[in-house]
Amino acid sequence: MKRLLFIIVTFMALTGMAQTLEECQQAAERNYPLIKQYDLIARTTDYTVANIHKAWLPQVTAGAQATLQSDVAAWPEQMQAMLNQMGVDLKGLKKDQYRVGIDLNQTLFDGGAIGSQAAVARAQGDVETAQTAVNLYAIRQRVNEMYFSLLLLDENISLTQVMQEQLAASEKKLQSMFKHGTAAQSDYDAIRAERLGLDQQLTSLKSRRQAMARMLSAFCGIEVATPVKPAVTDVSLAANHRPELALFDSQLRLADARDRQLNAQLMPHINLFATGYYGYPGYNMFEDMMRHRWSLNGLVGVKLNWNIGALYTRKGDKAKVGLQRQMVEANRETFLYNNRLDQIRLDEELSLYCELAQQDAEIIDLRSSVRKAAESRLNHGIIDVNDLIKEINNEHAARVTRSTHEIEALKRIYDIKFTMND
Repeated sequence: MKRLLFIIVTFMALTGMAQTLEECQQAAERNYPLIKQYDLIARTTDYTVANIHKAWLPQVTAGAQATLQSDVAAWPEQMQAMLNQMGVDLKGLKKDQYRVGIDLNQTLFDGGAIGSQAAVARAQGDVETAQTAVNLYAIRQRVNEMYFSLLLLDENISLTQVMQEQLAASEKKLQSMFKHGTAAQSDYDAIRAERLGLDQQLTSLKSRRQAMARMLSAFCGIEVATPVKPAVTDVSLAANHRPELALFDSQLRLADARDRQLNAQLMPHINLFATGYYGYPGYNMFEDMMRHRWSLNGLVGVKLNWNIGALYTRKGDKAKVGLQRQMVEANRETFLYNNRLDQIRLDEELSLYCELAQQDAEIIDLRSSVRKAAESRLNHGIIDVNDLIKEINNEHAARVTRSTHEIEALKRIYDIKFTMND
């Protein structure tokens, strides 16, 4: 049972450490803190729209006031004298007045103002979401840089180990030749020093590789110990699916929503209103002239409001929305222009590295042939050991150059994919 558990854990660890480029890109997006903004933007937009729609609910205002007037409505003196003769005590209104009440206002028709305001809020949320997608998309390029750097380091380590084996084999031969008196001590020391120097170079490469792997793993939030070399695929320069284009579309939709909001501002509003208060004086003024007492009072009605002040700024507001559209279109054209230049540059670089890689194959064959001939001549004592070291270094350099060109060509393919979001 323990052995089975160990095998399962080991298998899970190994499969978790070997990651493809696409898996690293997806993991990096999930791990990047900015991804939290998706949920925050959605929730903020929902709250904003919900608050806007609450304008359809009755708007209730409670208040109280106390006033002291310089004058109040009163009966003419002749009428007061006549009423006094009839035994009617007409006190008149008091100059200090009080009321405690509630005002209610219910929108019946708003001309689409609330709906247009909610549409603008949703469009703004879409713009923020699209901008977040653009920012997250840039993470892929950072993953590409680290991933292909890690692949290149792996290639260099592998080639250095091959050269290390060649030097070790030559060192062993020279050691044997030195023991039999057919090689000088200096020859043996020279190739041994070269091999030790290569050990240092390999140690440095492994250290850089470990640092790059740790950086990529931290960035992706997963263990990336063994990157998988991506497949060579065809790339197309026709379709462009970059998230920036979706951002521009959302900005244009926001401009359309603001344009509709301007139209809604010109529509009349119909409201149902009600007012009720307890205080003095009430609506029955004659009664309150005779009796100074507080009373309940109420008023209900329908009101039409048509604010034509929006006409004053309508032309300028429409022009501003039109300019916003033009700015978005200008930004789209600029992005597509620069994006097209990047496509052309990367396509040319891809062609260059592919051609160089083809030429590298012939160079390596020639360097390998020269190195083998040098080894043969050294065995027969025809050349110096330094000449052999030189040829080994030349062959190694040629192989490193080919690996670099191949990795760079592969990177250009995926750079084009990034440029097109293919």
